[in-house]
Amino acid sequence: MGHGGDVIAELTADHREVAEMFEQFADAMPGTPDRKRMIDAITIELVRHSVAEEQHLYPAVREHLEGGPALADKELADHARVEQLLKDLEQRQPDDQDFDRLAVKLHTEVTAHVDDEENHLFPKLRDGVHSFVLESLGEKVREAKKTAPTRPHPASPSTPPANKLLAPGLGLVDRARDYLTGRGE
Repeated sequence: MGHGGDVIAELTADHREVAEMFEQFADAMPGTPDRKRMIDAITIELVRHSVAEEQHLYPAVREHLEGGPALADKELADHARVEQLLKDLEQRQPDDQDFDRLAVKLHTEVTAHVDDEENHLFPKLRDGVHSFVLESLGEKVREAKKTAPTRPHPASPSTPPANKLLAPGLGLVDRARDYLTGRGE
C-alpha cells in the first residue's frame, strides 16, 4: 500500500503494481473466479490510489502548476471514466458476456492515464514544485491510502473538502464489507 519516497515515486510504484496485476489477470483463464479475484484486487488498488490523488495530488497541481486547474480537471475526468468501469465490473461475474470487454476497456483507460501522468504531469511536478512539497505529498498520499475506500463510488465527490470528509467513512464501510465477504484476500 505504501512504497515510500516523494509523491511521484509513490504513485509510480502504484502504477507498476497495477500493471503487474493486469498481467496476472491476462494470464488467468477466461470465465474463472480467478479473473474476478484479480479484478477485485485491481479495483482495490485503483480506488485507493485514485482517492489519494484526488485528496492531495490534484489540489497541489491546481495550486502549484501553471494551467493547474485544467490539468487537474483532465485527470479527474480520467478518474471518473475508470471509476465507472470499475463499478460496471463490480456488478459482473467473470463468465458474463461483457466482463472481458469491460476489463480490456479498463486496462486501456488506466494505461492511457498512467502514460499521461508519467510523461506529462509528473515531469511538470518535478520541475515546478519544491522537493519538500513533493516529499510531504508522498506522505499524505500514503496516509490517505490507508483509510481510502476499496470499492468504486462514482457518485461521491472527487474534490476537497467533501472527498476528504467522506472517504474515510466510505473506506471503513468498504473494508468491513471486504472482510465479511472475503474480497481482496
